Amino acid sequence: MTHLEPLPAEASGPLELTILMPCLNEAETLGVCVDKAMAYLKRSGISGEVLIADNGSTDGSQAIATAGGARVVAVPERGYGAALKGGIAAARGRYIIMGDADDSYDFSRLDAFVERLRAGTDIVMGNRFQGGIGPGAMPFLHRYLGNPVLSFLGRLFFGIEVGDFHCGLRGFNTEAVRKLRLETSGMEFASEMVVRASLAGLSIVEVPTTLKKDGRSRPPHLKTWRDGWRHLRFLLVYSPRWLFFYPGLVLILLGGTGVAALYPGPLSITPHLRLDIHTFLVAAMTVLIGVQAISFGVVARRYGALLGFLPASEDLERVLHAFSLERVLRAALVLGVLGLGFQVWAVSNWAQASFGDLVFGATMRKLILGLTALVAAVQLALTAFLASVVEMPLKR
Repeated sequence: MTHLEPLPAEASGPLELTILMPCLNEAETLGVCVDKAMAYLKRSGISGEVLIADNGSTDGSQAIATAGGARVVAVPERGYGAALKGGIAAARGRYIIMGDADDSYDFSRLDAFVERLRAGTDIVMGNRFQGGIGPGAMPFLHRYLGNPVLSFLGRLFFGIEVGDFHCGLRGFNTEAVRKLRLETSGMEFASEMVVRASLAGLSIVEVPTTLKKDGRSRPPHLKTWRDGWRHLRFLLVYSPRWLFFYPGLVLILLGGTGVAALYPGPLSITPHLRLDIHTFLVAAMTVLIGVQAISFGVVARRYGALLGFLPASEDLERVLHAFSLERVLRAALVLGVLGLGFQVWAVSNWAQASFGDLVFGATMRKLILGLTALVAAVQLALTAFLASVVEMPLKR
């Protein structure tokens, strides 16, 4: 990934604030946004600039921005996140307040953001649900499903107390965010900034802000399902605990309970509901999936910590130190021998039946249990080797 570097110090004036707007063909509304931002700087007496990160506009947006007193920086790489990364790299202000150039956010009312930034907060998020959402400003699915669900997952996965995870109006300390070296180029950039900032220990607060219907006559660049998925994918990838470990643990507990309950024989729940060998097989496969998920979670978490995009965990280091390659292999060997024992037991029972058809009884249960243990042993052994392979080049 290529990272955009900030301007050299000698090119940066002693500015306090950069008001940054990503832009792709926003001729209808850009002039109004620039005027409001310039008026805010003048009214508040803040030394600052209005910076337009242009993503290849072909409707004259650049000329409109320049005529209004804004500075324009061209960002060739397409995408909402790419435009913002380019703008952040080129900004001259100590603080940046970013917002869309579609006239949905009010750039004349930024005092709450500036106040919190001056007080030392690293990231100040706008909350549209607290400040007010105008009629038609946010699609129904975004307002009542997408944003609330993704914001809830962000709070659950990362412990970030933010109620509006995807508000486009937000302010931040320029150097603090540059050090995060944000990478995504699409709409998920909004999630990446908050998540990476939280993982890096930056302070995050919210202030109320308003949202009104944008002034464009064309459809927005945001695509509900595509960009919603990109946000969700990012949240999951950056949280191996919730993507792998917790689901794996639940699967092992559920499957293990089923195996233990059904190994002695069929289980009648009601007169018309009787669980037998088929459910026993499903429970065994559930255990295997759970073991694989936890294995993936450990490797993913270790890889992320070594690579630096996830914070190192002392608890994880202690666990991994205890479960070295050799120790895991020994555990896998013990589990494999146990599984093999059940296999031999099953074959012995089969032999006693003159190697006839296997009935859905004790023999099949032993066979399934033995195979489950053998497969789990192989999974653990291969995962241990995979973890060692991943660590080798990173340690060097």
